[in-house]
Amino acid sequence: MRVATTLLVTVGLVASLAACSSTPTPDSATGDCAVTTSGSASDSVKVTGDFGSVPKIDFDFPIDPKSTERTVTIEGDGDVVKTGDTVNVQYTIINGTTGEDVASTDYTDETQQAFPIDDTFIPGIVSTLECSTIGSRVVGVIPASDAFGETGQSDLGVAAGDSIVFVADIVSIDVLPTPKAWTDNVPEVTFDDAGLPTVTLPDTAAPSDLQLAVLTEGDGPEVAEGESVVMNYQGTSWDTKEVFDQSYGGEPATLSTSGVIKGFAAAIVGQKVGSTVLVVIPPELAYGTDPAAAQLGGQTLVFLIEIQSIAE
Repeated sequence: MRVATTLLVTVGLVASLAACSSTPTPDSATGDCAVTTSGSASDSVKVTGDFGSVPKIDFDFPIDPKSTERTVTIEGDGDVVKTGDTVNVQYTIINGTTGEDVASTDYTDETQQAFPIDDTFIPGIVSTLECSTIGSRVVGVIPASDAFGETGQSDLGVAAGDSIVFVADIVSIDVLPTPKAWTDNVPEVTFDDAGLPTVTLPDTAAPSDLQLAVLTEGDGPEVAEGESVVMNYQGTSWDTKEVFDQSYGGEPATLSTSGVIKGFAAAIVGQKVGSTVLVVIPPELAYGTDPAAAQLGGQTLVFLIEIQSIAE
């Protein structure tokens, strides 16, 4: 028997939950939304407590279904979570094989996590959250094949072949901000003979909000949320005036709109393939306002982005 009421808050969990297996086939479908149904394993996990509070979780272990099972213990009445969304959740994860704590939030706003609903994330977690409604508490019992597979995740205390139990309160869908048109003090962009860009920032204070300039508009399809995009990019810090990262000079990068900072995602979603854009991103939409929390924390960033194609 395993009873959990509190768990360790794990910083950087989202990076540890990158997908390591293919997305499972859903058990059934309703309209365009693939629903993962409940089963004896997920129904056997007893969860008590109010939505938004630390749950008490009770189940017998080891627990190891053949495929991911999902049970709704509190039914919300908000929007339906769909592929391509990013959802804000409070969660608890327990090792279903050993009954040991894996990770959780503490069910406060400060520890709420954003999870992408796409193929960059652990398939069983995606299956548990997808098609649920905002305001719901859901239970996913996830076999190793839909979790960390035959490699495990030692940093989280999950061995090869271990199942996990995932309990999540689905708080909201994370909506991307809409950039303003960047018309004043737009940096000059030039390219050398080798195709390498130089972005010359003006000697002015950094803009305080998200702004976008379309330098060249393409004629291809528009980038949708959740898609992976092949691109060239260059990132410059307005604070240091230095380039901190770029794909120019090497192979183009393939990045998911749900796997990048919010300001970057907002710059490319809705843009047409073939477009070149320049975006300025304030700290709160980049790496946060605290300089001690991240290498680029507290800095305003400028990205030059050339959208080449939608990744297959």
